[in-house]
Amino acid sequence: MPPSLTGEILAAPARLSREAVYRAVWRWHFYAGLVCLPFLILLSTTGALYLFKDEINAALFTRRFVVPASAEAPLGPDRLVYVASQAVPDATPLTYLDPAGPTAPAVVTLAKDGVKTLVTLDPRTGDILGRVAADGEVMAVIRRLHSLSYFGRIANGIVEVVAGFLIVLVITGTYLWWPRGQSGGQPGGVVSVRGTPRRRVWWRDLHAVTGFVAGGGLLFLALTGLPWSIVWGQQLRALSNAAGLGQPSALWARVPVSTVPMGAALTTAGWALEEAPVPLSRAAPTAPIGLDRAAAILGERGMPAGYELALPVGETGVYAAAAYPRDVTRQRMISLDQYTGQALVDVRFSEIGIVGRAIQWGIGLHKGEVFGRLNQFLMLAICLAGLLLSVTAGVMWWKRRPSGSLGIPPWPRAPGIVAGVTLLVVGLGVLFPLTGAAILGMILLDGAGRALAGRIAA
Repeated sequence: MPPSLTGEILAAPARLSREAVYRAVWRWHFYAGLVCLPFLILLSTTGALYLFKDEINAALFTRRFVVPASAEAPLGPDRLVYVASQAVPDATPLTYLDPAGPTAPAVVTLAKDGVKTLVTLDPRTGDILGRVAADGEVMAVIRRLHSLSYFGRIANGIVEVVAGFLIVLVITGTYLWWPRGQSGGQPGGVVSVRGTPRRRVWWRDLHAVTGFVAGGGLLFLALTGLPWSIVWGQQLRALSNAAGLGQPSALWARVPVSTVPMGAALTTAGWALEEAPVPLSRAAPTAPIGLDRAAAILGERGMPAGYELALPVGETGVYAAAAYPRDVTRQRMISLDQYTGQALVDVRFSEIGIVGRAIQWGIGLHKGEVFGRLNQFLMLAICLAGLLLSVTAGVMWWKRRPSGSLGIPPWPRAPGIVAGVTLLVVGLGVLFPLTGAAILGMILLDGAGRALAGRIAA
């Protein structure tokens, strides 16, 4: 037997095995895409808009978000809160948002009958620039759509499922992209696109090359979005706090605390501290220091401009403030006793545990807030890549699908390989509980579908 023929015979099983693995991975890539793509379009679109929230607000809602620069001294917060209260009679003031810059407004949040209203004011004249329901504010709607919390807590859990499947999608997509036996400087579908848009190979190559370029970015966005999820994120928070790597609980050990979490009082508490309890003031016969004095104390302690300040609730309430500037290292939280002005808790970014700091950095990068325009445009490019991957995947499926069928890639006729690849996917699901549950559900549906197909064929 010629040596060349002998080599081909020996290589055939290995080639068939590689082909079986490829088809099994392709099947799971298809399933992950089936789950991810509709949501990836929504997340990419809303994420791209939210990256430029300040620019969009300034351009489309100039009256509410931009005030003329002036050398005139601003009014005190107490006066601004009083003016805002007149605009929403019988409402209770909840928070005061300090102007972040010379052309930024002040914002007062008020509540009436369970409905929150944002009143925007010129900090120098006290003129009311706008009034809008907190839930109806454009960027708040976009943010809630991005997290799916707009549709309730259960829908918010879908984000965790999608993030886990996006990780599966990137890993399986990388395997499918990986060049095998191609030669030349720019093998097709690896770093170059072949053909024209009329041909399916053009869409396949564009999909593959885009995934190669943006896959790492999508993986980063999935991982940095997971800390906000309702199961995995809460578990990570609890474990990091218990290990002293998140919330610096020792700083709360010496003060009385309420059962209200900081995240319920302040929208700018940040991931690491939003579950920390709001401290309590010690009831005293003296009068409260007042909002103006509380703001002055925060300024004396070096609180960054643009902080959010929650007003005291009841006799034991505190002035709780949080600053969430684009410079992550300047994030800070201070709570003042409403009678003495004493700082009950003062947490700087450097005092948060290493896990909390890492996640805060990741969230800042995720939101395009860390290193200026470069960060914004890099995240925008990843969002646009997510949209392009969704479009090219849809076109590829449409061009490939058989008439009257979903066009699901067939499993290889190698049960051992199918089981091995599926176990690897299940292993990824173990890391993310909701995704793992969805994977198990898909396995059961797939098995039921194959059993039914077998009975029909018989």
